[in-house]
Amino acid sequence: MRPRMRICLSAALAGAGLILSGCANPSVGSDRDDPTEPVTLKFWHGWSNPAEVKAIDDSIARFEKLHPNIRVKTVNNVTDATVNQALRAGGDDAPDVVSSFTTNNVGQYCSSGMWVDLDPFMKKTGVQKEKVFSKTVLDYTKYQGNQCALPLLADAFGLYYNKDAFKEAGIERPPRTMSEFKRDAAKLTKRKPDGSLQRAGFVPNFRLYQNSPDRMFAQWGPAYFDGKGKAQLAKDPRSKQFFATQRELIDAQGGYAALEKFRTTFGDEMSSQSSFMTQKAAMHLDGEWRGLMLKDSKAKFAWGTAPMPVPDDQADTYGRGYLTGTVAGIAHSSKHQNAAWELVKFLTVDTDQVVRFANAIHNVPSTLAALKSPKLDADPSFRTFLDIAKNQHSTALPPSVNGGQYVVSLQDFSYDVEAGKVPDLDKGLRELDAQIDADNLQSVN
Repeated sequence: MRPRMRICLSAALAGAGLILSGCANPSVGSDRDDPTEPVTLKFWHGWSNPAEVKAIDDSIARFEKLHPNIRVKTVNNVTDATVNQALRAGGDDAPDVVSSFTTNNVGQYCSSGMWVDLDPFMKKTGVQKEKVFSKTVLDYTKYQGNQCALPLLADAFGLYYNKDAFKEAGIERPPRTMSEFKRDAAKLTKRKPDGSLQRAGFVPNFRLYQNSPDRMFAQWGPAYFDGKGKAQLAKDPRSKQFFATQRELIDAQGGYAALEKFRTTFGDEMSSQSSFMTQKAAMHLDGEWRGLMLKDSKAKFAWGTAPMPVPDDQADTYGRGYLTGTVAGIAHSSKHQNAAWELVKFLTVDTDQVVRFANAIHNVPSTLAALKSPKLDADPSFRTFLDIAKNQHSTALPPSVNGGQYVVSLQDFSYDVEAGKVPDLDKGLRELDAQIDADNLQSVN
């Protein structure tokens, strides 16, 4: 847990890359620059893989060809903490354009003033954001009406399943409802002669890889806050349904202790020894990038992709999933905000650029036009995630003023629930709501 004391740039907040809105005092930049004049922009981003860095560099080369007066110097593998510290300091060394993998922090970027409101720039250049982006991705790039970021590719989460294991178990297709999910998970589970797990149908434990509770909860379509910004998890019956389903998935495969013990035998998420790669799990929650990894590593089994199952009473929402992604914005301290907008607009709005970048790093395009482009990767496993991104029921986390502290609180609470440490779920959810509200209030006072 983060300390409840309200302090500027405490060790805990700095380590997480967070800034409290009340502590921000960004250097004032300028939106009076002429974007046709010669200028050098500094663009900081978090990609570090050589192929991803090349994709960014290729994108910048295309931009500079279109804008020969603008030169862009990139810095890769930059964390939110480093960006935030640079923006607080301001000066000539601070970036003009910034990107982040952490959509949870958008509320802080906007409310602190560290990232500028992009609506005036879109209005000046004729960008109608509601026609360019879906409501879901727009929602996670703004806070209280301040559109301080735009989506720079997205991630969609779905189900990977072992076709060989399904055939062996006599299962014809991936599950679509939670009752089918529980049934198939039990059917796919295999044990060794001593009774220990050899293969789990699906490991639902929240500490596994991408199994963050907010990602799995997305299949219920939760509303974390009411119209006044108050936490309402205790009032929403979907919360109890979600935790009950997770418990039933655990019990159907031998119980929490057995699955946790089995989880400790898995290799690193990004290695060839991960649970799905080694066939220790027949079904697996993950993002669109996993497909490329499975192909590159030449998986020794047939596999497929599908949306995650949905609650039985929401069967008509099947196809939905959890969405998140990279966001891009302009630093408040930039003296070249109009030129910086030209770069942000190119990276986030230009259809051809978005498609080429998405194909290069195997991420989901973040514009409506790019999602429909015939130039997109036609791989069927990738198309599953494109469909999830286009689904009207897919959801993303709402931004908050304190960098998604409510998500951390939900995670901690969920760890206790799955371990059987919350005997009264109703009471626990009420206490969770109270904690979330207190944390939010503390961040704005």
